[in-house]
Amino acid sequence: MSAIRRRFPDLPPVWGLGIMLAAICIGRWVPPGPFEHAALRYLGLILILGGLALIGWAALWFRRKRTSIYPGDQPEQLIVEGPFRINRNPIYAGMALVIFGGAFIWGGPFSLLIAAFFPILVTRRFILAEEAALRAAFGAEAESYIAQTRRW
Repeated sequence: MSAIRRRFPDLPPVWGLGIMLAAICIGRWVPPGPFEHAALRYLGLILILGGLALIGWAALWFRRKRTSIYPGDQPEQLIVEGPFRINRNPIYAGMALVIFGGAFIWGGPFSLLIAAFFPILVTRRFILAEEAALRAAFGAEAESYIAQTRRW
């Protein structure tokens, strides 16, 4: 059984979608209600497109390095190129951008508060374990990368 099937629904995209839907609903229902300024909707669109591009760029590096993209799988390669030079978790960062973008397009001010829970949740639920797996698999090389590259 694949890692994705073992972990479903405990996967970052599922958590991200749930948080985004909660953020949108709460932002629409809790006063002052939805954002109405068009500039905020454009900002949301830019965030979503940027987030999707970042996710795609990072996913391309997983494919190039022929290592698993799924949380919980044993890392076979330490990826330090592309977006991983700037941020250790570009896929999660891209997901956060998409969530915040959705909050600006379809939600309201309180949506942003709910969206802010995604980085906290994903750090505690996935990133800390992934960093431990990198340290176990790649030792000093991973330690150096983690020390030099920001998490978010």
